[in-house]
Amino acid sequence: MLAVDIQILLVIILGTSDCQIIPRIEECRLSCSQGFHCKSKPSTGIFNSFCRDAPASLSSTVLKSMKLSTVMKCVQGSQCSLHLSIKGTLTLDENIRGLEICSLSVDTQQSQCVNVRFSRKTSNKLGGRKVHVQFNCFEVNVAQHIYVTMKTIPNYCEVKLSQQYYVEDCRNNDVGKHIPVCFAGKLDYNVDRARKTISVNVSDFLQDQDYYVRLCHKWFTCEDVGSFALIKRKESLKSTSLQYSQLLPCLCIEGWSAIPDARRTQLCPFKNDTKALWDNIVYNSATQTLAWKPACPVHVTVNLCRLTQLNDQCVDLQNSSTTAPEKVKYSRVDTHPRLCMKFTTKQGSWVRCPFAHGNFPAWKMRIAARAEQIQVSFMSQTKAKFSVLVCNKAQLSSCDSVGIRHSVSAGDSQPTSVNISGEICGSEVCIQVGRTDVDYSVPLQICDMQCTLSSESQEDDENSIRIMSLTAIILILVTMMALLGHKILTVFHRKKHEGRSPAQIIRQSFSTRAKRTSSLH
Repeated sequence: MLAVDIQILLVIILGTSDCQIIPRIEECRLSCSQGFHCKSKPSTGIFNSFCRDAPASLSSTVLKSMKLSTVMKCVQGSQCSLHLSIKGTLTLDENIRGLEICSLSVDTQQSQCVNVRFSRKTSNKLGGRKVHVQFNCFEVNVAQHIYVTMKTIPNYCEVKLSQQYYVEDCRNNDVGKHIPVCFAGKLDYNVDRARKTISVNVSDFLQDQDYYVRLCHKWFTCEDVGSFALIKRKESLKSTSLQYSQLLPCLCIEGWSAIPDARRTQLCPFKNDTKALWDNIVYNSATQTLAWKPACPVHVTVNLCRLTQLNDQCVDLQNSSTTAPEKVKYSRVDTHPRLCMKFTTKQGSWVRCPFAHGNFPAWKMRIAARAEQIQVSFMSQTKAKFSVLVCNKAQLSSCDSVGIRHSVSAGDSQPTSVNISGEICGSEVCIQVGRTDVDYSVPLQICDMQCTLSSESQEDDENSIRIMSLTAIILILVTMMALLGHKILTVFHRKKHEGRSPAQIIRQSFSTRAKRTSSLH
């Protein structure tokens, strides 16, 4: 059994060599050793399928050395096909009238058999002589796995040869150049990102056959995405345009000739277009579930994270890392705008924040520092529970509790607040707030709180500044009007002595002032 396995392994290694030249034949035929007369006849293999006990005088070694190989038959230098060449040696005996040779396709379970007959006169006269038989009329396919048997006629038990064989595939240069199913064609493409189309040009394929082109997503197989075209053999331009929805790393262009079992060629040129992979995030508000499903197979680590205001860093949330290859799902997720998903591959990291645009219910927190206490206020569009923790500043995403913790509920857009002692003010003390009624929440921290001035005092100061500014403006306007009035009165008294009426004096004054203003502009 071990020898058979080694033989099969050698056949696979040698049979798939890229440089192996396949021998040519002009016609398929049966041939026997010189001086022996034999003829062939197709057989179903059924009538010789049951064996009988061999006569005592018949040796079990009358069949020896079966050898298998591939040959190629071409018509006028083209239209080539592959055939299986079978060679065997038989020791003639008066109890043997011929051979049955069968070839079974392991993949399809289809078989073809032939009977090789010797005349009874030849068997009797040349008994004990060895005859070499060669038959090469079994047509085979590229990369086919075949099981070949050789039996005597009649079929004597224990007198049989069998062997497995692998036909060369399209990687063999000789097969790839001459066997039609290997003519996959060459694909060239051009992408119009504005119109979302891919123009495909086909060359080096069977010119007398139609040609199929399609777009597909490559998983275990290349799954169709609905963009498909047929290039007719009569068309002078072997090109077409295919519409796509997204450029993804697994988006491939596939083409093949319109013949059975044709070899297909694939081109997957968008392996670096990973941007669209991270956009397929869906949130279900009824179940509070956040999910992401990859549109392509990708090795990625997914985390939930908190987007900070410092350099837009996204700090991972605890116990949220996963490497699920098919679908990532998080249950009971807070819809805070700063809660995001982080995707990490060998090429880098990408962050997507599905709640950042305000399309989902969110909550806000406000801190007001007063003389002796700090007021933490909440506003939430939906019912939610929060914890308020006083802690010492530690790392960017955590702080050490000092034992002060409060719980509060909010909802229906009504503000709710909790008061904390003002002794916590300082540069190393923080207030951390997070939701407790969900599994994944964004903890918000506010540090460096100053309690010397309340927010209400700040508002009073701002109002005082506004009043003072307004008062100053009014005083300036009153002063300007007083100066103008004084000047008018001065001019009035001077002109009175000149005999003009007060109305003329006033009109003259305004006219003169208007001219000066006009000249300034």
